[in-house]
Amino acid sequence: MTTATHEETLGFQTEVKQLLHLMIHSLYSNREIFLRELISNAADACDKLRYQALDNDALYEGDSELRIEIEHDAEAGTVTVRDNGIGMNRDEVIENLGTIARSGTAEFLKQLSGEQQKDARLIGQFGVGFYSGFIVADDITVRTRKAGTEQGEGVEWHSKGEGEFTVADIERETHGTEIVLHLKEDAGEFADDFRLQSLVRKYSDHIEVPVRMPKVETARDEDGNEIEGSETTTWETVNEATALWVRPKSELSDDEYKAFYKHVAHDFSDPLTWSHNKVEGKLEYTSLLYVPGRAPFDLYERDGARGVKLYVQRVFIMDDAEQFLPLYLRFIKGVLDTRDLSLNVSRELLQQDPQVDKIKSALTKRSLDMLKKLAKDPEAYQTFWNTFGSVLKEGPAEDHANREKIAGLLRFSSTHTDSATQDQSLADYVSRMKEGQEKVYYIVADGFNAAKSSPHLEVFRKKGIEVLLLHDRIDEWLMSHLTEFEGTRLVDVAKGDLDLGEIEDEEEKKAQEETAKAKEDLVKRVKEALGDEVQEVKVTHRLTDSPACVVLPEHEMGFQMRRIMEAAGQTMPEVKPILELNPEHALVARLEGVEGDGFEDLARILLDQAIIAEGGHLDDPAAYVKRLNALLGA
Repeated sequence: MTTATHEETLGFQTEVKQLLHLMIHSLYSNREIFLRELISNAADACDKLRYQALDNDALYEGDSELRIEIEHDAEAGTVTVRDNGIGMNRDEVIENLGTIARSGTAEFLKQLSGEQQKDARLIGQFGVGFYSGFIVADDITVRTRKAGTEQGEGVEWHSKGEGEFTVADIERETHGTEIVLHLKEDAGEFADDFRLQSLVRKYSDHIEVPVRMPKVETARDEDGNEIEGSETTTWETVNEATALWVRPKSELSDDEYKAFYKHVAHDFSDPLTWSHNKVEGKLEYTSLLYVPGRAPFDLYERDGARGVKLYVQRVFIMDDAEQFLPLYLRFIKGVLDTRDLSLNVSRELLQQDPQVDKIKSALTKRSLDMLKKLAKDPEAYQTFWNTFGSVLKEGPAEDHANREKIAGLLRFSSTHTDSATQDQSLADYVSRMKEGQEKVYYIVADGFNAAKSSPHLEVFRKKGIEVLLLHDRIDEWLMSHLTEFEGTRLVDVAKGDLDLGEIEDEEEKKAQEETAKAKEDLVKRVKEALGDEVQEVKVTHRLTDSPACVVLPEHEMGFQMRRIMEAAGQTMPEVKPILELNPEHALVARLEGVEGDGFEDLARILLDQAIIAEGGHLDDPAAYVKRLNALLGA
């Protein structure tokens, strides 16, 4: 019997206590996933040993046949999962089983809603697979020894999931990890051969490491009767134990692809689409890429874990090989298996390997083609866009080579639908352009309503010209890098001079010139009254209902981007707007007849209102209110 020494009792991290409470008392709708999570962890441990043993095969300790074994004891009410993988030392046991190493645990707890089905789906997403054992067990013992260490350096971890755990040193002959689950009274169904085998085949059939279970055979006499005492136990492999991605596409079903995705992404929902390809020639690799159906919790953490699982000739190298996809495709999950990277690659060497850039370029194009194909199904693509659209918008700035492809995948709100739903493509817009229209028009604002109601749209609505309504925080930055689409310029209607090209006839242009000439004195008086607060004052034909609007120079940063930069602590140079007056508006006509201080007050009111309508902020709101009150009381 193993004697435990150096035993100490430790408390769980606070967030783990909360998590265990939820696991034990709430998340019962998907109880069976505990086995998938424990098998996935065991398979990872085997992969890691295989990789480390490339440099030091003594780590195998004479047992190089990597495997996972599952046993049960119905009388004792236990299920045991063991592997002969890399194992853990004492410090690793405390770190991995006493805390959750990944960030995001607090976010996980926030997302729990009390809806059992929905909550259970979150388990795999947050890397809490080991703790899922407490869904079915009220007592868990882990025995482990790190490969390459002395037999006396084994470790035993034990907990009842009630806020603390014990760790002790033990003698352990074999390397690897053994987890013994003492099942709860209502979880006895899992101490059953057929149940366990069906779960292995359901969740872990694709695991390359063989998953074995004991099979008891009894000899029979000539009459077919069992011979008492002749029982022999053999180990039977219950999974396929082949890497799914190396099998031909023609042999794989959609269900197998979906099951493999759930293993790779630790997700419980189906992927939206996938792309499986084998490349031969100068580069030799197999890729299986997936587009998830929902976003991970760290989607907007550009430094978070991302990338594909990397294998070299089916040898596991790393979990999150981020070098093979650009940041704006960080939501893509999958596997890359290549022959073209040396087996002794480290993270630093991998970044400098010339083959990496070639594979990255190929996988990027493959991913964009996969999204283009998905876009043929508007409903599925809308699901994708609602989830990942703002991340894809980072693409044109980061990937100049594929800018046109990315532009074709973008979706926007538009005056064509006047809906906040971003479901209109640039190709849709171009196909609807009016005769004589030479540009794609758009406006950027803080929100959809602000964009839809902007004074800058008045002339466009009057003439029936469509304008894209951009209201995501990233949109102005996006458009600064996306200046044209298939040869058609993209123009911000709130910047520079308004030129509607051939849509305006000569009579309209001539009338505008005459109006501008007639209002020269008014423009001069307003410029003198406002002084350095504006760059220029002019009459405009872009307004129909509003008295005035402010316009920024064509290449100047917009109000939205300035606020984002300032919020990030950047000091921005002052920009003076151009004030444009609507000569047909009653307030402008009234302004023309005012003299003295009243003229300056009304001019400033028009400027302040135009800045507010544009989504800008006033330097002195109180002064604006005072002037407005004086005008209303006159």
